[in-house]
Amino acid sequence: MKTRVAIVNSANENYEMEELKLGEIHPNEVLVKMVASGICQSDEGMRLGVGEVPMPIVLGHEGAGIVEKVGSGVKDFKVGDQVVMAYNYCGTCDSCRTGLPSSCEQFNELNLTGGARDDGSYTFYREDGTPVYNFLHQSSFSTYTISSENNLIKVDPDVDLRMLGPLGCGLMTGFGTVVTALKPETFSSIAIFGTGAVGLGALMTAKIEGCSTIIAVDIHDERLELAKELGATHTINSKTEDLHEQIAEITHGVGVNYTIDTTGVSEVMEASLKVLAKGGKSAPLAVSPNSLSFNPYMDLVMKRRQLVGVIMGDIVPQLAVPKLIEYYKEEKFPFDKILKYYRFSDINEAAKDSTTGKSIKPILIIDEEYRKDEPIEYVR
Repeated sequence: MKTRVAIVNSANENYEMEELKLGEIHPNEVLVKMVASGICQSDEGMRLGVGEVPMPIVLGHEGAGIVEKVGSGVKDFKVGDQVVMAYNYCGTCDSCRTGLPSSCEQFNELNLTGGARDDGSYTFYREDGTPVYNFLHQSSFSTYTISSENNLIKVDPDVDLRMLGPLGCGLMTGFGTVVTALKPETFSSIAIFGTGAVGLGALMTAKIEGCSTIIAVDIHDERLELAKELGATHTINSKTEDLHEQIAEITHGVGVNYTIDTTGVSEVMEASLKVLAKGGKSAPLAVSPNSLSFNPYMDLVMKRRQLVGVIMGDIVPQLAVPKLIEYYKEEKFPFDKILKYYRFSDINEAAKDSTTGKSIKPILIIDEEYRKDEPIEYVR
């Protein structure tokens, strides 16, 4: 069958709409009719060539859709199921079996090398038979896609798929970093650098987890206002205010217990480490080519600080996504406030708005017939 995709033909080029052929689904795979997909900064990093993924490629990894067909070996999904999509993992290595599928020993092979299966076949092909690479075994910038059942999280039929895609990556990453990697104590303090989807996901989670001091740091006042609405107790515009002085004042000179950096800017990552209190813990999360420079003895050892690596929140998507939906229904995780909707054909404008900060989380509506009786407002 054929599918309409947004394809990137080479690094730093815009998305182009194109029709491709889908390959056959394998026994452990599922054909999904896409409803919507978020645009993540990781997609932009790959489009620009930061991640050095093979091209041409169909990006997108915050997808939500409806199961159209299941492979012969698939047991947990059926035609008509509503699903949110995350990443692929093997399910059998030590990391997967100890609850860390994002550290799967085959993560790169299953997600980042373009999706060639063991038999050499691909998900997407051009008319002349040339393969087109996929991303995270998902490639949600497509009207239809083929994905592993390990990528999928089944969600209730009553929830609106148009808003759920970011739960499978950006918001899940922020959530998992707080609850799994940092594990803040009740009444502890946290500073979050960058108030995009990952940062705001972490911020809302910090509030749920009982942090008493939640500091949002950004250079955009409108984003900081939203951060207040979502749970920040303090905000700092690091472009117009002295970050270190402000945090010292807020924490009475002690520093914060936890920090998260989502910017990937070297100076900001360094600041997120140096504002920590003794015994503090910091997690740099951005997909970035930039480096972090520090003195291990003075900045870590003497102050008993920890710098932790976290990928995809170090959390199991099949457990995290239903919990986030539950929190949303309980009005504890109001992530709908960060979403803006775009038509699929406006993907380049949506990507640009994401990069410039005009939209915190752009959502591409791929199937405009889905819940047509419940209209949404498009940016364009």
